[in-house]
Amino acid sequence: MRAWREKQVPEVTPSPNIWNWPEVYEAENHAQDAVGALWKALRAERDWAGLDVVDVGCGDGFHLPVFAATARSVVGVEPHEPLAERARARTSGTPGVDVRVAPAQRLPLADGSVDLLHARTAYFFGPGCEPGLAEAERVLRPGGTIAIVDLDTASPPYGDWMRADAPQIDPGTIESFFSRHHFTSTTVPTLWRFHDRQTLEAVLRIEFSAKTAARAAAESPGRTIPVTYRLRTRTKPTGLLAP
Repeated sequence: MRAWREKQVPEVTPSPNIWNWPEVYEAENHAQDAVGALWKALRAERDWAGLDVVDVGCGDGFHLPVFAATARSVVGVEPHEPLAERARARTSGTPGVDVRVAPAQRLPLADGSVDLLHARTAYFFGPGCEPGLAEAERVLRPGGTIAIVDLDTASPPYGDWMRADAPQIDPGTIESFFSRHHFTSTTVPTLWRFHDRQTLEAVLRIEFSAKTAARAAAESPGRTIPVTYRLRTRTKPTGLLAP
């Protein structure tokens, strides 16, 4: 992946793609899940209509309006101030939406104040995210759900490209981690669809090294890429016992 060009912030793992190329990432967001499979799977696990939602690592707020359409309230939490400002601009005038700057390990939310905590390809990547899981547990109400959406690193073609650039990724270790932490994991195949080849190739260049981006482009004729995700959910017990 591309080198990060900004000063690092304590407790925050940089996201070189969206931090450095937000406009290209905007095009990527529009291309992702072109068939709506992720939203359908998420709603099946926990419909947020009338509920209080927090989107952790919300980036520039692309997903906030979707939640805001039916939720009672939506808080976007983003550690990178420039992206938080973009999220505020995107949701300006949208009732019930607030954007705050903080890392996943220190959520600026009261205990037991959230019904759904959503994180999409942000922070919760497996071993090492325990502090964020503890914070999620703290802010969730009894019966509240944490929903983590991440790329399936075991599924081709996207998972193959990820492992080519980051051979330390071990899909089995990631699966075992979430199983130990009592998550239910669901495979969600979907499609990325771009308006043109130029945009597709630009997105691949911000996601991968030059070599892997060239390989991915060669293996992706046309304007679509099949991409598989893992949706991981865990609901906080309503009794005294915690998972």
